[in-house]
Amino acid sequence: MQKMETSNMGVHVGLKYPCGEWWTQLLSSLTMMYSSRRKPVLYFKEDRRFLSGKCTVYKLFGLCMVLVVVSLILLQFSCSGDISPQQQQQQQQQQQQPCPVETQTAPPAAAAADDPTWGPHKLALIIPFRERFEELLVFVPFMHTFLNKKNIRHRIFVINQVDHYRFNRASLINVGYMESGNDTDYLAMHDVDLLPLNSALDYGFPEEGPFHVASPELHPLYHYKTYVGGILLLTKKHYNMCNGMSNRFWGWGREDDEFYRRLRKAGLQLFRPSGITTGYKTFRHIHDPAWRKRDQKRIASQKQEQFKVDPEGGLTNLLYQVESRQEVTISGAPCTIVNTKLDCDQNRTPWCLMA
Repeated sequence: MQKMETSNMGVHVGLKYPCGEWWTQLLSSLTMMYSSRRKPVLYFKEDRRFLSGKCTVYKLFGLCMVLVVVSLILLQFSCSGDISPQQQQQQQQQQQQPCPVETQTAPPAAAAADDPTWGPHKLALIIPFRERFEELLVFVPFMHTFLNKKNIRHRIFVINQVDHYRFNRASLINVGYMESGNDTDYLAMHDVDLLPLNSALDYGFPEEGPFHVASPELHPLYHYKTYVGGILLLTKKHYNMCNGMSNRFWGWGREDDEFYRRLRKAGLQLFRPSGITTGYKTFRHIHDPAWRKRDQKRIASQKQEQFKVDPEGGLTNLLYQVESRQEVTISGAPCTIVNTKLDCDQNRTPWCLMA
């Protein structure tokens, strides 16, 4: 065997082998594979690229997301180009403005509540009150709107008990009578948790006698015949004839029943609504007993004394002090807050304090 010169590729050419030409061809093929042994690695790396190789679900999802983002960008540019500079300035001004506030198209609240063209009489709506602010926020604007629709001149007085004694609804109504001023000539003794829903209910001047708006046939809770609580209208003259209400009732209940006896003693005839067909749905009762427990405790001799008539007590022995007086507006409805400290004669009514 004779050796010849080597080429640049490291292949021995010009060799003569005893096996013939097929051996030469095989050796040349192996030499070519050896010289290009790194090319498959390069091809393998190219297969890992995103756009090469087989199409997969992940590649299609990514391509769709890219197209969506590009479409949104183009749409934003096209929309912004269609808006004129004046429109853009208006949008900027709207974004800078604060949240819209309620506007009143009706006359001012105070003027609407005291329109002389509605008649010569004016109602003092008396609310005996203590710490029932959620109900008050609903009651005042509701009643102001209700009375305005009926053209009833009115003032709303919230008699707020701020002393350390037990709640005394009757004495607070007496204070409301005393503090309501000379510009009102009749009263509405009104619970804060009772809202009239029927516009046919009469809140006008009760010239003939006391008018029980929340009658037993209509009140959602109390249905006995002698009941006069909830909402009762009467003139100041008639209220004075009864010497007001008794001041002996500390805690909840019984003061209305005693006042019914005073009405009969004064010879006043009691009137109630007629022609109201809404029944027990005539009023909305917004008191929640689960959140605010009523003070129904009977202390010392209170259980026996609560059924007796108080012939002397009332306006004549009322003891109180006005701590402050505030004119406020609740959702556009004006009212007067009279912060009141009641006084108690513990010799006569020792149950004014909790044991």
